[in-house]
Amino acid sequence: MKSALYLCLLLLGLQVQGQHRSNLNDEQQEQKIPYSPEDHSQAEGENLAHVKIAPSNADFAFRFYKQVREEAGNKNIFFSPLSISTAFAMLSLGARSNTLSQLHKGLAFNLTEMEEQEIHEGFQYVLQLLNDPHREVQLSIGNALFIDDRLKLLQKFLDDVTNFYYSEAISSNFQNSPEATKEINNYIETKTHGKVVGLLKSLDPDTVMVLVNYIFFKGYWEKPFNNLVTRDNDFLLDAKNSVKVKMMHQNSAFDIHRDENLSCWVVEIPYKGNAAALFVLPDEGTMKQVEDALLKETVSNWMESLEKRKIYLDLPKFSISGSYDVKSLFQKMGVTEVFSDQADLSGVAEKTLLKVSKAIHKAMVDVSENGTEAAAVTVIEVVPLSAQFPPPPHITFNRPFLMMIVDKTTYGILFMGKIVNPAAEED
Repeated sequence: MKSALYLCLLLLGLQVQGQHRSNLNDEQQEQKIPYSPEDHSQAEGENLAHVKIAPSNADFAFRFYKQVREEAGNKNIFFSPLSISTAFAMLSLGARSNTLSQLHKGLAFNLTEMEEQEIHEGFQYVLQLLNDPHREVQLSIGNALFIDDRLKLLQKFLDDVTNFYYSEAISSNFQNSPEATKEINNYIETKTHGKVVGLLKSLDPDTVMVLVNYIFFKGYWEKPFNNLVTRDNDFLLDAKNSVKVKMMHQNSAFDIHRDENLSCWVVEIPYKGNAAALFVLPDEGTMKQVEDALLKETVSNWMESLEKRKIYLDLPKFSISGSYDVKSLFQKMGVTEVFSDQADLSGVAEKTLLKVSKAIHKAMVDVSENGTEAAAVTVIEVVPLSAQFPPPPHITFNRPFLMMIVDKTTYGILFMGKIVNPAAEED
């Protein structure tokens, strides 16, 4: 039995525009993300910055989803909005003037509502909370800068990316492009536990810095599905076509909500630890209506309206991935200058004009009955008989549905997607 696995990463290639480059600081070393229970309890009472950035991160997630949807056609969608926003927020530390304004706007940050410092403090605390080693879910998120040894970073930028984003700074020789590519791919392979191999095919000849953000998540359901009752079943791709899938089944109490306005079911399946998966099943023919309504207010309303009810739940096993050209998607969202010759990233390095030449994102998800560790657990629930009336609804995810992974500690959407075909070959 496999366990639920989600991982993704984002690469940003920074290309030099000018020719003035010099040496990288020797002191750039890996910085571990500090965490202690004292940090957590001490900060709990404060007006935490990570709470302030959560609505903006949610806004960005749904805006990006809608941009992806326009191009995805009838394909599966899966990405990590948090990975993308973390990488670009980190890059914004070195952006100035209109380039910075566009990045803030694209990431849904309104500087009339919060200060720039609070954005970075928010991500700093999100990274601390998500990397807490005491969590029951296996979760790690981090950043790295691979920097050409001819490029001299400004000390303030280096201090800020290590302080707020705990980024590793790794000196690389981009003159030897195959070797640098191999080094970056090896790093990615290690951080994703061998799940993403050979992602970067080549580097632009003018590349002087590559920014990597990765996020790895592995969680076990609080109530695992029994693999003995998993059966082959039909998943309806559309009115005429279907595919065979392995359908898991559970007859249990879950937090659910029926949204009559949008004609969909919402089912929350909790992981051990403070995270949950939100599965949204639109009625036949209403997917677009539900997608159009995807806003933080909608999801917040769903979360507040959840009620524990016994249901008959059918959910397919699936393993899908998504790869995205974030540069192209951002340009369509109005973030253009950072990729152009007008880019102002003057806060990154000395005497060097920089722009972003490439931004790619890959994410994958694996959902199954969830792990041998859970197989030996027996849970007996006693509920009042009155819970049987009306009879439990039968919610069968046998047609396209939406999925979100929500971290309840940081109020953040870690992953988001649309499963159109659970049996599709991974790209």
